[in-house]
Amino acid sequence: MMFISIVDIFKIGVGPSSSHTMGPMVAAARFVDDLRGMVATAPGSARPGRVTVTLHGSLAFTGRGHATDRAVILGLCGFRPDTVDPDLVEPLEAEVRSTGRIDPEGLDTLRFDPARDLVFDGGPPLEGHANGLVLRAFDIAGDLFHSRTYYSVGGGFVLTEEELQHRSDDQALLCADGHSQDFPYPFRTAGEMLEMGRRSGETIARMKRANESIIHGEALDRKIERIRAAMDDCIERGLSKDGVLPGGLAVRRRARAIRDRLVAEIDRNRAQPHQPNDWLSVYAMAVNEENAAGGRVVTSPTNGAAGVVPAVLRYYREHCIGAHANGVTDFLLVAAAIGGLIKHNASISGAEVGCQGEVGSAAAMAAAGLCAALGGSNEQVENAAEIALEHHLGMTCDPAAGLVQVPCIERNALGAIKAVSAASLALHGDGQHFMPLDNCVRAMLETGRDMSSKYKETSIGGIAVNLPEC
Repeated sequence: MMFISIVDIFKIGVGPSSSHTMGPMVAAARFVDDLRGMVATAPGSARPGRVTVTLHGSLAFTGRGHATDRAVILGLCGFRPDTVDPDLVEPLEAEVRSTGRIDPEGLDTLRFDPARDLVFDGGPPLEGHANGLVLRAFDIAGDLFHSRTYYSVGGGFVLTEEELQHRSDDQALLCADGHSQDFPYPFRTAGEMLEMGRRSGETIARMKRANESIIHGEALDRKIERIRAAMDDCIERGLSKDGVLPGGLAVRRRARAIRDRLVAEIDRNRAQPHQPNDWLSVYAMAVNEENAAGGRVVTSPTNGAAGVVPAVLRYYREHCIGAHANGVTDFLLVAAAIGGLIKHNASISGAEVGCQGEVGSAAAMAAAGLCAALGGSNEQVENAAEIALEHHLGMTCDPAAGLVQVPCIERNALGAIKAVSAASLALHGDGQHFMPLDNCVRAMLETGRDMSSKYKETSIGGIAVNLPEC
């Protein structure tokens, strides 16, 4: 099993999609790294002169709406999601499209004309995963120099074909760099997590912290604070902007106007009792409007579901009685633990299991995090996650025009509301409940496997084909 760290579940990157934007950018950057390594170890031999990229499956069906082509261009230029400046994206893309070449550091100029060399293959997906892409480099004579197949498996995670084939549940846990580590609490399921908590007397947050400290040491709290700050910054940017989102649907940003009305209601002492739900919604919508605009967001656990966890965390800080800094840290640690379990035992990819794997997983993470921050027991935390996930089962991923806008922006708002309700229900119980989280995760995976591909990020069914005729 790959140990999934909090910094892997909560990646800082750019919108609009973790699987269709961030993943392909990472894959392209990794391919360029391969080329650099090959040239450095074999000086004087053939050198790459041209690159081609073929997108398969969901990446081909909805890649244009998710800016997959732009992401590939940026990755080939050497940029990665956590370092690229969103304000520089458009001129960089325009330059490559006009010149038909890229100049990665450490390599000769490579020919790459996106109009010819970036192919959206509309055929069946590759066998490994619904999100596949094949990158090839050719030498000056036109002979194949290097080829590699990558899979963007959700949440910005990328695996080569070889890595996907060799992924297995070995006894030793692996950290992000692929080296085995001895973690004090190596739970692989929610059942194991609860049992380790009972035996040790530790909370889920403390067990997750102990595991993370093996990798990050004293830097852990700084990294958690960086995640929290990036989430909060995204909310603030989303609340400050107006205008129409890109993509052609003419969807207007609404978060700022809603926030202004909520503040005015408070000033006039006319706030409705359900206003906390409105704040939850506007926090989530602010994030997902930023995501749809290609801004900087945090995968939570994906970009399409990036608004749920930040919204519930902000709700905890600003609306919950007794909120404190340690509660914020526990919230994120527990949310990451639940997200890691879901990713390991099922999927967080909308192209693989539908939106139940994205917003459903995010709601489970947020519910568990809030429950922990409010003092819930381990059993109550597990119950909160299960309630939130259970009531997203069967949710499709069928965004209009392949854009992460309709219904994705509002869906995050409702996912945040469900997460708070799930945490509250769990806190009013004793942690004993009928459906274990592990069984619910398994049901989500089985439901996703049985779901028609029309409803898994292909834009050939559901909302995607039921648009107003105008």
